[in-house]
Amino acid sequence: MTDRLRFGVFHAPYHLPMGQNPHLALHRDVKFVQHLDELGFDEAWIGEHHSCGAEIIPDPITFIANVAPQTKSIKLGTGVLSLPYHNPLWVADRFILLDHLTRGRAMLGLGPGALTTDAYMIGIDPLEQRDALEEDVDILKRLFAGETVSHKTSRYELIEARTQIRPYSDFEVAVAAVASPTGPRISGKYGDGVLSIGATMSAMAPDGVNTLALHWDVMEQRAAQFGQTADRSKWRLVGPMHIAETRELAREQVHHGIDAWFDYFQDVQAAVHFNVAGRTTEERIDFVINSGLGVIGTPDDAIEQISKLKEQSNGGFGAYLVMTHEWANWANTLHSYELMAERVFPAFQGSIESLQASADWAATTRGELGGAQIKSVENAMAKHAAETAAS
Repeated sequence: MTDRLRFGVFHAPYHLPMGQNPHLALHRDVKFVQHLDELGFDEAWIGEHHSCGAEIIPDPITFIANVAPQTKSIKLGTGVLSLPYHNPLWVADRFILLDHLTRGRAMLGLGPGALTTDAYMIGIDPLEQRDALEEDVDILKRLFAGETVSHKTSRYELIEARTQIRPYSDFEVAVAAVASPTGPRISGKYGDGVLSIGATMSAMAPDGVNTLALHWDVMEQRAAQFGQTADRSKWRLVGPMHIAETRELAREQVHHGIDAWFDYFQDVQAAVHFNVAGRTTEERIDFVINSGLGVIGTPDDAIEQISKLKEQSNGGFGAYLVMTHEWANWANTLHSYELMAERVFPAFQGSIESLQASADWAATTRGELGGAQIKSVENAMAKHAAETAAS
């Protein structure tokens, strides 16, 4: 795998505190992705949610189709499309269309669905979602491959189903993984990528379970079983961060919205696998930092966090995705991502080493070359003086 670590975001989005104008929030999401594109972020993954009042993008494919013409190079992924909620034939058709419209800049992220309230509204038992995902990915893959598929489940029936047009590109597929092995099982079977949404939760896991080790071990086992290659460059780790010039300033800035974010996970969203602790603002900030869940600090703290994850992964990964939030206000949030691009990217992309090497080399030759330059100036002055005297 390449040594250049890619950077991106995993954008649910969490529009918290509650009470925001959803129309303005959605258009702010578009501006946010444009900002990331200008900063040189590699990718943005956009979520699908239908309830709970904060994660308000119901269709990432529509969002990506809208934002793609307004950006230049950033790759855009469904992060994630909840496949058991949909008929796989229509997912295949819609994503192939997106692949053509974006000329290959779209990525397909898949998952079982994170919000149990979403599943409840369409009559899906949460206990069945992960098995449904495995079954539906198999069907989806066959449709992408151009097969004619007949298949029946309790959720849909396909009769000689096929897609009309072929994909534009060999687009990347990635499957979400939090606590269960479902995501890595599917990814390993097909040689796809994996989105480790629980990447920073190992420190909070029961019995000291290393979530990253679990994800990659399952990937390698399944890849070997099905004759695939587990490619670390397709492995993306997700975790929240907010950075500023000083730790004190970062802590002060997240007072804007971190309580609303914690309240959402503790009291609203029924995603108990994402277990956060603390009731006062300072307790919650300390929890993020001390548990290893995320970073509230400086660019150096972000570099340290990513370095720890690289070590914990026992071999590296391909991309780090910031789990987006609105802990800070809009201006400070944008500045946090500017600091990421300015200070954190170079530490993992090798863009500083060559500059430093050039500066070091210039410093070692400064005396010799500087002396020669002074001598050259003196010679030119003497030559001019001699020519003037002669004339």
